[in-house]
Amino acid sequence: MGLRHVANDLRARHPDLRVTTHAFDLGRTADIPELADEVLRGHRRVTLLINNAGVALGGTFDELTLDEFEWVQSVNFRAVVALCKALLPALRAELCPHIVNVSSLFGIIGPVGQSAYSASKFAVRGFSEVLRHELAPHGIGVTVVHPGGVRTNIANSAPVGSGVRASPQDAQAQREAMNRLLRLDPAEAARIILHGVERRRPRVIVGHDARALDLLARTLPGTYWKVLSRLLPGRVTGLK
Repeated sequence: MGLRHVANDLRARHPDLRVTTHAFDLGRTADIPELADEVLRGHRRVTLLINNAGVALGGTFDELTLDEFEWVQSVNFRAVVALCKALLPALRAELCPHIVNVSSLFGIIGPVGQSAYSASKFAVRGFSEVLRHELAPHGIGVTVVHPGGVRTNIANSAPVGSGVRASPQDAQAQREAMNRLLRLDPAEAARIILHGVERRRPRVIVGHDARALDLLARTLPGTYWKVLSRLLPGRVTGLK
C-alpha cells in the first residue's frame, strides 16, 4: 500500500514522469538480475541507483540463529552488492551516473543487541568505499549514507531473534524507547541525502545524533560504548 501511494502521488505531481513499481523480496539475491532486467525493460536507462531497503533484527548474538543472522545480511548487504553488479553496465553507459548505498548510524557504531544489523551496515560502508575508489576513473560517483534516528517504521516492524525471551510488555517498552529516538522527519532526511548526491559527496551523515556519535566513535574508537551506554536507556542499549 505504501509503495502504491508513493507511486500514485508521483504520477499526480509529475504527469510526464514514467513511474513503475517492482515489488520484490530482496532476500532472493540470486533473482536480482531478473529484477534489474525488468527495470531496464521499463526505462531503458539508469542514471541513479539508490539502495535503501533494509531490515532490522533485535537480540544479542547468542539469541540469534545463523539463519536469522544470514537473512539480515542477504537483504541489507548482499542485495546491495547484487543490484550494483546487475545495473553497473547500464550506469557505465551514462554521463555522471551515481550510486547511493544507505548504511546506518549502526555502520559507524556497534551497539549491544544489533550484531546482525550492524554487521550488514558496516559491510555496506566498506563495500561502498571500495566501489567509490574503483568507479571514480569511470565517472561514476558513489555516496554512502549514515542516517541516525529517522522517523520510520523500522522499530515497529523489526522481528527479534528466536532466542529472545522478553515478555510482550518488555518488547513493547523497547519498541517505544527506540521510537522516541527516531525523531528526524523522513522528508528532511531525503532532502539531506539528495543535497549530498547533487554535490557528489562521498559520505553523508544524516541527523545531529549521527554526527555526534560519529565524532564520538572517531575520538574514542575502542571505548565509545562505555560513554554511550551511560547516556541511553537500558532497554535501548540491551543492558539490564
